[in-house]
Amino acid sequence: MKWRLGRSSGNVEDRRGMGPVGIGGLGLGGVVIVSIIALLLGKNPLDVIGQVADQSAMAPTQTGAAPVNDEDSQFVHAILGSTEDVWGNMFQKMGKTYPPPTLVLFTGAVASACGRASAAVGPFYCPNDQRVYLDTSFFQEMRAKLGGGGDFAEAYVIAHEVGHHIQVLTGTAEKIDQARQRGASMEGDNGLSVRMELQADCYAGVWANQAQQQNHWMESGDIEEALNTASAIGDDRLQNQAQGTVVPDSFTHGTSAQRVRWFRNGFDSGDVGHCDTFGARAL
Repeated sequence: MKWRLGRSSGNVEDRRGMGPVGIGGLGLGGVVIVSIIALLLGKNPLDVIGQVADQSAMAPTQTGAAPVNDEDSQFVHAILGSTEDVWGNMFQKMGKTYPPPTLVLFTGAVASACGRASAAVGPFYCPNDQRVYLDTSFFQEMRAKLGGGGDFAEAYVIAHEVGHHIQVLTGTAEKIDQARQRGASMEGDNGLSVRMELQADCYAGVWANQAQQQNHWMESGDIEEALNTASAIGDDRLQNQAQGTVVPDSFTHGTSAQRVRWFRNGFDSGDVGHCDTFGARAL
């Protein structure tokens, strides 16, 4: 993949080398100072520390120097820039403006509006702050342990998370949340969570189609990389690797075959109209 042909996005926030420390972002000295102030005011120090911790939970604390403009950063900027170009163009055709998400690069752990998360959860999108969170060590994990990987496969992962942003902008995510509150089944091989993930896969395929038309950057084997990765991160394959058995009732992302199929639907058509993963399950 000739990803260097892509336009560099200005919506990447690099938090690598940064992370929460102490109690809710408070260091030991900060805890002591807050405790003294609380006692002087006649308040319970634990209550005051809790309030300050809540307020500072979202603020990262510098713990080391973040890499500047390295290859990982350049790659992410280019792929995110491409998603902005593709979805910006598609929204414009619908007479709408596309507000792009911010992509946050982090190392190890990160605080988001959806809570704190470690790199172990993999890349994720937080609808509460409309940010994509990515520790690029996941890409090494894909290659070493999951049987996927490659630059186009990594681009697919980013485009999948941006697909969740599209679901927020189009109102699908809100409808899913309302259905969940009504007691609709989220997990399972036909659950709403699986349907959302498969739609994000399809949106990633649409992006790949449109991005190729704009940049002509795909090379031989790129699609196979994406399909291999989609297969590698299917619920059935991951469960079988982890526990030697498959439990469809606990699926959250879809089987390998489903993920490949829906990415392929999006890529072959280049049309979001081919991404109705919900079908008869009207929201």
